[in-house]
Amino acid sequence: MNMEVFERRESEVRGYIRSFPTVFSKAKGARITAEDGREYIDFFAGAGTLNYGHNNDEFKQALLDYIEGDGITHGLDMATEQKRAFLEAFERHILEPRGLDYKVQFTGPTGTNTIEAALKLARMATGRSNVIAFTNAFHGCTLGAVSATAGKNFRDAAGVNLGNITRLPFDGYLGEGVDTLDLLERMLDDTHSGVDKPAAVILETIQAEGGIRVASTEWLQRLRKITEDRDVLLIADDIQVGCGRTGKFFSWEEAGIVPDFVTLSKSIGGYGLPMALLLIRRELDIWKPGQHSGTFRGLNLSFVGARRAIETYWTDDKFEQGIAERAEIIRAALGKIAEAKPELGLELRGRGLVLGFEATADDTWAPRVSKAAFERGLIIECAGSKDQVLKFLPPLNIDLDDLNKGLELLAEAIDAA
Repeated sequence: MNMEVFERRESEVRGYIRSFPTVFSKAKGARITAEDGREYIDFFAGAGTLNYGHNNDEFKQALLDYIEGDGITHGLDMATEQKRAFLEAFERHILEPRGLDYKVQFTGPTGTNTIEAALKLARMATGRSNVIAFTNAFHGCTLGAVSATAGKNFRDAAGVNLGNITRLPFDGYLGEGVDTLDLLERMLDDTHSGVDKPAAVILETIQAEGGIRVASTEWLQRLRKITEDRDVLLIADDIQVGCGRTGKFFSWEEAGIVPDFVTLSKSIGGYGLPMALLLIRRELDIWKPGQHSGTFRGLNLSFVGARRAIETYWTDDKFEQGIAERAEIIRAALGKIAEAKPELGLELRGRGLVLGFEATADDTWAPRVSKAAFERGLIIECAGSKDQVLKFLPPLNIDLDDLNKGLELLAEAIDAA
């Protein structure tokens, strides 16, 4: 397979191509085909961009018809029929059933764009500059977002000092039995702590890139109360773990909290097309017209895919039931593997279909398993500060035969590794 041009011409920044060194040509559902004809089962799903699978038939024809009919592709932030249709579907099927009254801002098309908008607006709304972010967080790689990101490799690439962020421990960072919010509360209330009153707290309810670290319901509820009582805004980063990934549309629903801002990207576009939203508590939408701009805010193909995804999967609870069924299948299979290999100290964590599997006795285990899995026809990536966690992100509607076949391949890879 000819990979030479990628090595010769593509930047050294390329990443996933090194983990999965083949040339892919087409994909359907949870399967990707390489140009040599070999098929791979996809437990990666574009790092959570393809929650509804590759080339979903429910969306494809609508997109083809739209293009064939000379529908508007690019509209900046002008009004179009497809933007209206998306907003109406989002309001009817996502916001109103959950009692939510967010304004919707279309930012640039990537997750880091909507993080930048959230940080900027939070600072404007409060007149404060400091933001609380957590250990092991990942929020993006543009300058504002990478300031809130914890990983050294991402921060080292910034080239400037990264300020206006106070880093505090996430739930579980200091071990079992330690509520890390005691520290947050004390530092916010002590005028001599050295922590300036923040504009906002930003968090992922499940830190996906950080190693599938799950904030408990109790921790999230207490965090929301701490921020509300002190007039500090809460930004929920649902870019990777939203759009059904945890079993509900929003990752924070089960905790019964309502953030002030919510960032969405990745699978919000439905078909894998680029799209990003910032959901804003109505009274905080203080932007002046054009104050935060971007050329690709109005990619109408994304509106088509996003609307169809909502109308296909989110009008009742059948899709959520399917997610729960698939999650239970994975948990059962991984539980058997953990029981059979006690020497590895295998630990399973996560919620819905964002799951992590870590060999606590061997930091090098997950990359070896990922490589062995790829050799057998399964794509699964690693996460965590040392890539020590196998990260499960299959399509939420993955065919059960494909799911079980992928788990069989994984078991073979674990034996080989």
